[in-house]
Amino acid sequence: MIGRLALRSLTAHPVRSAVLAAGFGVGVAVMAILLGVASIVLEQAQSPALVGGGDVNIRLSLAVPPQIVLSGTLQSEALRPRIRAAAASHTTDLFLIHNGRATQVAARGGIPSVERELGDPEVAAIDGWRDTPEDAAWTRQSPETVLRQIDRFHGVPDVPEWSGSWAEWLYFNGRSSNARFYLAFMVGPRTKPDTRVATVRLQIERNGRMQSFATGAEISEGEISKAPDLSVGSNSVRLDGLVYRIHLDLKDADGRRASGDIAIEASAGRLMPPVEITGARGWRTGYVVPVMSGTLEGALMVDGEPVSLAGGTGYHDHNWGFWKDVSWQWGQAQHGDLSLIYGRVFPPPEAADPERIPGFVGVLGPDGPLGYATDVRITETNDDQGQPRTIAVRARSSSLTIDLRFDVASTVTNRMTGALANDVNFLQMRGQYTVSGRAGNRDLEFTAPGAAETFRGD
Repeated sequence: MIGRLALRSLTAHPVRSAVLAAGFGVGVAVMAILLGVASIVLEQAQSPALVGGGDVNIRLSLAVPPQIVLSGTLQSEALRPRIRAAAASHTTDLFLIHNGRATQVAARGGIPSVERELGDPEVAAIDGWRDTPEDAAWTRQSPETVLRQIDRFHGVPDVPEWSGSWAEWLYFNGRSSNARFYLAFMVGPRTKPDTRVATVRLQIERNGRMQSFATGAEISEGEISKAPDLSVGSNSVRLDGLVYRIHLDLKDADGRRASGDIAIEASAGRLMPPVEITGARGWRTGYVVPVMSGTLEGALMVDGEPVSLAGGTGYHDHNWGFWKDVSWQWGQAQHGDLSLIYGRVFPPPEAADPERIPGFVGVLGPDGPLGYATDVRITETNDDQGQPRTIAVRARSSSLTIDLRFDVASTVTNRMTGALANDVNFLQMRGQYTVSGRAGNRDLEFTAPGAAETFRGD
């Protein structure tokens, strides 16, 4: 019936029907042509030749400083021999003000010498366009300079609602054939206009026994601004080239002493760039891993007994942010030339919905990242006492398909109280990872020792 009515309607006005059909046909054809042209224009607009020359154009998010790519990843052993020149350019919006009216214009900035080396026709004939000292800082930074940039401390944001829970710390862990340790140099919120309280805490496990040592001191904002070179009493961290040199002189609650020197060596390009999460009402937290896996050296004298760390493996990360009512899941492991890390932060509900903050899994090879994913599921299974027994991590992306199982071997529990937490237990775990999957073009199938962290209520 409906088909018959439609046919009669069309045949009743044949001219109008023909014009209408032709109009629809032309409209569809024009739309198809425009979509095709737009696709070609977009592809050409992203051509390296149009943005300054070269063979490859890499686009970065604002969270990744270009210096990390220029002085880090592109300097890896696998890539350095294949690169003739690497340049960085930046596009932004500018506004010209004339007679009280603002006109928006698009602008692009670059580094003269490297763009000329790439054969950029826009600058090749302009002899007067030379590098300034600021330009040179982008292209000739040493790996140490990159480490210092990503490992610097941040000023306390002016957010009264959260400022009492601001803290920032340098975290290290390591293992050798003789011992395992966790170490943190933490700086808390302000106690005076130019002063903050800092603490150093060492937990070392040997012969199946865990011991804790700590100290604290007030330090000035001026001293904090020198980080990662940081001193707390007679304890210190110094970045010497690519080596973090740590001196410790601590005591436990019974006056027993732990002292000595530790060195962890970083590798150029083998790092996780800074990541920062922001939420409502000025809340923020951030994380960077300057050393995913480094050579560990040194020795400690613990309660009168020497503990060698020579030939071990070390790790270093750096955290900052507002920490009241914040918890997280985190873990890392090394196996051969691979480094693996996962994590997820749970912010306070006033700042963001904890269920909507994604997790993260990343795998680094000898020359940089192999794959990462934010489609991550982390499942903790408890024992009869409510403590983690196993942790399962599943991650999927175009560059990473991986499943992890962490079997807990030992747990250190610390009560988190005061401004930085809400009376919960912080669990630091050691155990064994079982890993299977694929990162980039590399198959993964191994077991390796590693560490993990999580929280538990009463």
